[in-house]
Parts: sequence; structure tokens; C-alpha cells
Amino acid sequence: MTNLGSNFLERLGNQASSGFDRSSRTNPGGGGASQATDAPTVRTWAEAYGISTRDSAQGNFLPDQRQTWGGVGGIGARLAPGVNVGLSVDQSRTAIDVPLALQSATLDLTQVGINGSIDKGPWTWAVALVHGFGNINSSRDTGFGTASAGYTAEIDGALTELSYYWSMDQSRIVPKAGLEYVRATTSGFREMGGFDPLTATGTTIERSRVLLGAEVGHYWIIDQKVLDLSAYGKFVDNFSQNFGSVLVSLGPESITVQGIGESQYGADAGASASLSLTNAMRLYINYDGKFRAAMQSHQGTVGLEVKW
Repeated sequence: MTNLGSNFLERLGNQASSGFDRSSRTNPGGGGASQATDAPTVRTWAEAYGISTRDSAQGNFLPDQRQTWGGVGGIGARLAPGVNVGLSVDQSRTAIDVPLALQSATLDLTQVGINGSIDKGPWTWAVALVHGFGNINSSRDTGFGTASAGYTAEIDGALTELSYYWSMDQSRIVPKAGLEYVRATTSGFREMGGFDPLTATGTTIERSRVLLGAEVGHYWIIDQKVLDLSAYGKFVDNFSQNFGSVLVSLGPESITVQGIGESQYGADAGASASLSLTNAMRLYINYDGKFRAAMQSHQGTVGLEVKW
């Protein structure tokens, strides 16, 4: 839940502060036009993405594999020169497999996010807020049938990011610093069926982290179309993580299982290719990777943006 929330927050932040998007807001056509010609616009975008994640064994938790597929739709507007807002909805399904425990689960998650940014010269300050809610269905092979359960989950998150746009002809460097907070909760559940179905209490996880990095990019104007390529890297410091515990009861016996999260330090990296067919239409494809001590995640996104 926390990782899906963070992914959505960071995509919303990129809508406001990534180098190409910012350049297009204040220099239409990718270069050469004055800011005065950049009239207020409305834009909409649609994305489809897939995420593959692997977690190593940690404490009481066996290794797992997760596959996520989802789509995002959004609309944004320029309220005044340098002031931009947006609204997005993300719908995803995650399949979780824990083969050594003979367990699997699905998570259907809906997230609603808002973002905004203020441009002041080369500086951009961006914020994003997300609320999500979902349903989890789990199954466990007990050896004498399948024990299944259904329960709910919620997530809330906030991101603020400050960036500096440094251009050199058709190239750019965009240093960024961000602060993110995510809180995820799951309700308790009682299994049905199988041999000795168990019950578990709900739990809450909170995570705060700092992200420091930079984007580099370059664009070419080819036959009145703008081709933009970029890459980024971020250092991640999860400076505060509060892992809730779960009380698991099996018949008269009960144990307390402590939750786990990411390693404190890690890195994010990615790349993007964007093709502006006209001043009003753009196609793009992104790769985003997350690298932690016991977890790796790879995400691919394809999208279409239309402005009017």
C-alpha cells in the first residue's frame, strides 16, 4: 500500500516539476517562443502502467512477488501565469504471491490525487495529496482446503518538492529536493474455510522520507515535432518508519507479528521519452525503478497528454 501510494504521489509531483513539463508550460513548442504567448490552457492525460516487485525474506515474512497493472486519468489547468493545478484518479490491481507459504492475495486500489505548482523564475514548488481505498482478498492453502479472507485498506499521503530548472540551449539539469509522508491502514479479518482458519487484527504503517536528486534531459525539434529524452536519479532516506504489529490468533494460541518496511536508505532511478506531435498533443513512455536493501521494483508507463 505505501509503495503504491508513493508511486502515485511521485507521478503527480512529476506532472508539476519535471523538466520537460515545466519547459512546455513556460516555453510552448519546446523552445523559441516567449512566455507571453503561453495562454492559459487546460490539459488532460491518460496513462497505463505495470509494476513488477520482488521482496526478499525479512524477519517472519517470506519472500514474495507482486505484479501491478493500472491506469490513471487526470485533468489540469493553468489558473494564472506560473500557477498550475491538477486532479487525477488511479485504479490498479495487484496480485501478490508468497509461494513458500502457499499464500496469495489481490489488492484492488482506487486513489484520488490533487497536485499544484508555482513557478517563479527557474524555481518550482510543487505539492501533491493522495487518498486511496481498496479491498484485499487473500487465500491460504492449509493442506485440508483453502482458507480465504476479505478486508479493506486505506492510504493517505502528501508530497512537497522544490526544484530548480537550469537550461543550457536544448539541454537541462533539474535538481530536486522532496519530502514525503504516507500512512496506510488495513482492517482486521477472519478467515473462512480450510483447516484451523485464523483471525488477525488491523494495523497501521507510517513512513516519512526525504528524496534528493536531479533530472537531466535534452530535446530535439524534428519536422516540427519535439522529441525529449531524460533520466533521473534520487537518493532516498526513510528517516522515520512506524511499523504496526498484527495480533494473529489460531484457535486458543496467539502471536504478535511485527510489521516490516523498506530499508532506511535506497535509490530511485528512471528514464523518459516524450514525443510532442503538436503543441496540443504529446505521447510519452517512462521507466521508474526503486532499489532497496530487500526490495526491487520496476515500473513502466505509457501515456497521452492533450492540451487545449
